[in-house]
Amino acid sequence: MAEPERPRTEQRMRPAPLLFEPAEATGDPEHFFDLESMEDPRELLDRATELTHAFRAATDRSIEFQAMAAAQLADPRRFDRLTLATIAERAEWTEDYARKMVEFGRDLLRGGGTEKR
Repeated sequence: MAEPERPRTEQRMRPAPLLFEPAEATGDPEHFFDLESMEDPRELLDRATELTHAFRAATDRSIEFQAMAAAQLADPRRFDRLTLATIAERAEWTEDYARKMVEFGRDLLRGGGTEKR
């Protein structure tokens, strides 16, 4: 079950830092931010929860940057603007979703950003 989205007006919580894993650890499919080595379930729950919040915050922020880039690429004032179909193809979206992201990005660029995608 998905968790309810928090309102955009709510102050962003600073998530736990995402630490990059060493190159040798990424080759092991069972290795994930050293969670597999934690034996105390309380510690495991705490760290896994921190990572969940960090990934969600990173996802939200990345989506906002995607939307702003899409809005800039679709700007009719640009001589090299892209069509919604081209933006959708580049981002692996549907054209309808690209349209919504462009609108969301325009709102963010104007200083808004409180509306849902």
